[in-house]
Amino acid sequence: MTKAIHTKHAPAAIGPYSQGIIVNNMFYSSGQIPLTAEGEMVNGDITEQTHQVFSNLKAVLKEAGASLETVVKATVFIADMEQFAEVNEVYGQYFDVHKPARSCVEVARLPKDALVEIEVIALVKS
Repeated sequence: MTKAIHTKHAPAAIGPYSQGIIVNNMFYSSGQIPLTAEGEMVNGDITEQTHQVFSNLKAVLKEAGASLETVVKATVFIADMEQFAEVNEVYGQYFDVHKPARSCVEVARLPKDALVEIEVIALVKS
């Protein structure tokens, strides 16, 4: 069983993809960048952008019947590894007790020149 996820509480996809998809009992999110639900870019620093990314992730996870507590893997893309500590500080506020597996990579460029993008894989609550 597959089901595409869409919520108005997170930004719409900016291309031919969904905000996420459920396959069996697993949710795979598309990468979330710091766009508001209305599609406006958060032009703040890496800390503000990372908080917006988590707001978006929480919205798509909720729509999928999952949550940050059911995330099993996160992938973090950052435009500048020099900002890793700031991203990690915010990340730790959302994953403080529950700590999913994670990868973090520096990339040459992100959509809309975002400073950070995060995607997750989570278990869907039955």
